[in-house]
Amino acid sequence: MAVGVTNGRHAADEEARAEVDVLNSRLEKTTQLTKKIQACLGRLDATGKSVRDVAGPLNGETKKLQVLGNNIEAVLAAIERLRQPADSKNDEEQIIRMGPDKAGLPNYLASIKRLNKAIGEMMASNLRSTQQTVAELQRLVKLGTTQLENSFDKLLRTETPRAIEPLHFITKNKPFPVLSQDKFARLGLMNSFVAGLYRQTGGAPQESPTAKIYIEIRSQYLSSALVNLATASTSTAKKKNADAIYRPGTNGIGTYAQAMEGLFVAEHENICNIFTREDWGPVFEATCQPSLLELGRTLRELNSHIKTHMTTDCFLAYEIVEIISELSNNLERRTGELKSSLGASLKPVRETAKSSLSELLEDTKRRVNSLQTLPTDGAPVPIVSETMQRLQTMVDFLRPISSIMISLGDGGWKSAAASRGGVSDAIPSLASFDIGADGKEIFAHYCTDTIEALMMSLDARARLLLQKKPVMGVFLANSVTIIERRIQTSELAPLLEPRLGVLETWRKKATSFYTETCKDVSVHLFDVIHTSRAAGGGGSGGGRPASGQGGAMVVDSASILKGLSSKDKENIKGKFAAFNASFDDMVLRHKSYNMEREVRQMFAKDMQNMIEPLYNRFWDRYHEVDKGKGKYVKYDKSAIAAVFLTLY
Repeated sequence: MAVGVTNGRHAADEEARAEVDVLNSRLEKTTQLTKKIQACLGRLDATGKSVRDVAGPLNGETKKLQVLGNNIEAVLAAIERLRQPADSKNDEEQIIRMGPDKAGLPNYLASIKRLNKAIGEMMASNLRSTQQTVAELQRLVKLGTTQLENSFDKLLRTETPRAIEPLHFITKNKPFPVLSQDKFARLGLMNSFVAGLYRQTGGAPQESPTAKIYIEIRSQYLSSALVNLATASTSTAKKKNADAIYRPGTNGIGTYAQAMEGLFVAEHENICNIFTREDWGPVFEATCQPSLLELGRTLRELNSHIKTHMTTDCFLAYEIVEIISELSNNLERRTGELKSSLGASLKPVRETAKSSLSELLEDTKRRVNSLQTLPTDGAPVPIVSETMQRLQTMVDFLRPISSIMISLGDGGWKSAAASRGGVSDAIPSLASFDIGADGKEIFAHYCTDTIEALMMSLDARARLLLQKKPVMGVFLANSVTIIERRIQTSELAPLLEPRLGVLETWRKKATSFYTETCKDVSVHLFDVIHTSRAAGGGGSGGGRPASGQGGAMVVDSASILKGLSSKDKENIKGKFAAFNASFDDMVLRHKSYNMEREVRQMFAKDMQNMIEPLYNRFWDRYHEVDKGKGKYVKYDKSAIAAVFLTLY
């Protein structure tokens, strides 16, 4: 059993050693294979490095050769292109020398564009061999551009008349002429090309050659069309009668402005059809500038005339303000231009118009204070009617006056410095001419200020020169009546009738002055005689009726006189005689005064109301003093009533 087991173990060990030997044999082969692989990789790496060292320079040279080849091809192509303009120069020169009219404008412009393009390409190549060709092509382009400008000039001059008569278009209500549509196209093409070249230099739009040509030709056309109207505006300012008040529309400024608007609007249409949008404003301003300078000169001359004749021609200033402001607003609405230029031209006249309001007030006071005498019969002086005539005339210019007064502020005319100051070049918009409540109220206030200043000056002068209250009363009442009549019979009525309280104050003052005489006359009708109660003929109450009873109580004159002493009767006779003398004198003087019809009636009524009731009472009591002989009692009640009727 032991021998068997031993043999078994020996066999297993042998088998294990055999397997180990096999594994070792395989491992040795793997190691050898690995070494061979490593050797092969080493050789392969060395070979690749050699290939890179050789192939790298070859690749770089190949790329350089490719770039060189491309450059050569580009140079050959450029040379070919550069040869083309030189080869076609004769063809282009032939077109240029024909001019735009013969060659045809599109073909002519295309030729210049091709020449400019060729010049650009040649200059970009910077090849010395092309410099002579470039110079020749530049001369051709310059010739072509010059001929294009000349053609623009010729065409525009041909289409522009030497002069037109603006009145023909104004009176017939026809639009002012513009250039024809086919000329717009040609002029626009030429300007577009020339201005495009000029714009590349960075110049101002109105400085391009075609713009300069246009401005020169068309500005002369506008100036020549307006010059006669400018002259007429100054000549019509000189009136045959220097003292006559200016009447609306009698100066030529309205026609002048109307023609200017029509011409300028037509010119703006021309410019919009020829020039690019960004050039419209500058070219339009420059074209109109000479005409605007002439307008400014005309307005300055008119302003000098107005300042010399302020009291009669200030209304021309108001009219100019409205006309030129309306012109400015219309042009701004239709063209968007010229507002500032027109504002600068109008500025002197606007300043005069503003200052006139305070100057007219001062002139009114000055003229009254310069009066050395006043009519002794109380007749009104011309300054009253003249002042009201001035206010009436102002209503005809209410729109511009309203805007001026609004800018001054209510009461601003009281300060001459304020009237002259704070004036800018800007022209008010159309809204400034709204004569609504504010404008009317301010103008009405100005009118009442003027009336008050007039009446105060007249009152002061009357106190100094007339002194006697009755004639002062007549003088002031006449003035008030004339003022009121002028208001009620004119366009001043709706403005000033609600403000007539200022006149009522002066009317009461005039009445108080005039009725001083009535007091002097009526003083003779106040008795201080005391009669006995029994003398009244019938008990209590005596013979004196209560004041105001009149016909409610029958007065017995004979009974009253019985109760008087001889001295009292003589006193009554004296009162009748004194009354008769003073009353007759008052009547005589009343009839001698120079009164307006309304004043005579007013004062006659006042006299009658003050004296007749007193006289009737006195007559009722004492008329029997002369037994009806009329020696002392000159008037009975019906007679004195008849006298009063003659005073109306």
